[in-house]
Amino acid sequence: MDKNRAGLLGRLWAEGRAFDAGQEDRLNRRRNLEPESAQLLNLLVRSISPSAVLELGTSNGYSTVWIADALEATDGHLVTVECDEGRAAEAARNLAAAKVADRVEQRVDDAGRVLASEAAEAWSVVFLDAERPAYTSYWPDLCRILAPGGLLVVDNCISHADQVVDFRALVAATPGYRSSLLPVGAGLLLIGKDRLVDER
Repeated sequence: MDKNRAGLLGRLWAEGRAFDAGQEDRLNRRRNLEPESAQLLNLLVRSISPSAVLELGTSNGYSTVWIADALEATDGHLVTVECDEGRAAEAARNLAAAKVADRVEQRVDDAGRVLASEAAEAWSVVFLDAERPAYTSYWPDLCRILAPGGLLVVDNCISHADQVVDFRALVAATPGYRSSLLPVGAGLLLIGKDRLVDER
């Protein structure tokens, strides 16, 4: 990663932390991915080398820049979804500043609606960092759109463990999927889809 982009990410993280500290309502916070989690996500994307990644939960684009940076190596494409127009506009400015806007498609929409509209087995990597109570309702579509051998990465699974109990139980009960919870940042849950999965 070049120094200018790394410097921008450092500023975005620091500004996000300061901003969030002054917000009583968590929905108003930027809630950026922790730097160590972002670095791991970047490494995973580089290692898998997908042609495209789906991100659910753009916020101000901090994690989006990390993913797009990883996709440069393979000339990959990123679709990122954010329901808040103000946040999406902020992200657009940050993506332009990081010089990655050309490989990112921003969608201002509801994550559940986007998932329902995606084609089956269309995504080999999905990053989920949205409203946790909705994750159980997302799961059927996540299973459907994730390609065989694909990876779903979910943030905040230690910091907000109580909010993902049902989701994790659902994942564990679904044949053909394996998961591992990593104590990195706020807790990254990695969910892998077997290459041969019967979802009938």
